[in-house]
Amino acid sequence: MFAVAAAVFFLLALIFALAGLSVGGVLTVTTLGLAGLLCVALHLMGVGAGWSVLKK
Repeated sequence: MFAVAAAVFFLLALIFALAGLSVGGVLTVTTLGLAGLLCVALHLMGVGAGWSVLKK
């Protein structure tokens, strides 16, 4: 799930960079890129992988 969120953040960062947009002082290309990198790191750590223990 974090990989999908990272892809969305990177896509938004690309659109903002190409259009030269910035929403206020908080939502910038750098902020979106860092949020995407955080999601990639969480994905690689296995957070939110959705595994479960099978009971017999």
